[in-house]
Amino acid sequence: METSVLTHIDSRVGFISLNRPEKRNAISPAMVEELGEAFAEFEQNPDVKVVILRAEGRAFCAGADLAYLQEMQNYSFEENLADSHRLKTLFSKIYEFPKVVIAQVQGHALAGGCGLVTVCDFAFAANGAKFGYTEVKIGFVPALVSVFLSEQIGQALTAELLLSGELITAVKAAELGIITAEVATEDLEKKTFEFAQNLVLGNSTFAMQETKRLLRSLGDKARHEALDRAAEANAKARSQADCVKGIAAFLSRTKPDW
Repeated sequence: METSVLTHIDSRVGFISLNRPEKRNAISPAMVEELGEAFAEFEQNPDVKVVILRAEGRAFCAGADLAYLQEMQNYSFEENLADSHRLKTLFSKIYEFPKVVIAQVQGHALAGGCGLVTVCDFAFAANGAKFGYTEVKIGFVPALVSVFLSEQIGQALTAELLLSGELITAVKAAELGIITAEVATEDLEKKTFEFAQNLVLGNSTFAMQETKRLLRSLGDKARHEALDRAAEANAKARSQADCVKGIAAFLSRTKPDW
């Protein structure tokens, strides 16, 4: 059985790779579960000091698996809420992970895929990569990521990105603070690993862990409450007429009439 996530360890760096290249690494329930398991394993492994999150294929992650979301439009609110909470738990796990997490973005990161990048501590992207919180284009609500993104870059810029749904370049993403830096495509893997090795060899494990814990503790009560509201908004959006229309149009390669 093919796994949605691959892992390996090299020089105290744990690698977690999204492995659905034929689906542009769209986020499925299996991927959410396997990502959670991979992070839990690396959290407990003393041989892993830093984690790199990357992907197989041309795209980093196209966001939620829309065929799955279309299927869930017929589910009950309670079933959709449970599913939304599973994604919330994964995003929170990465955001509050005690070890440094670096995203290595070789291709487009869209919607929930851009959310995955957002919750990492650092992100390096190939110069051809595009970023976008594109949920509004299909009648969906970028609920969960709004909480993390507004904490990182402020509400005004978050509103601009989420309400427009426009794609931005890696250069622009770096300017906004969504990623750390744009890197030449051919140098991405090397540069990301070198950065990880600098952390491994040059920084105290305890100090990095405690610094991150302190940073994530700031406003954590408000963040967790906001994420619960966001999960509910996510679940409600799935059965709304605009979401039904938008996902159907996307899957049939047509343009919805808004």
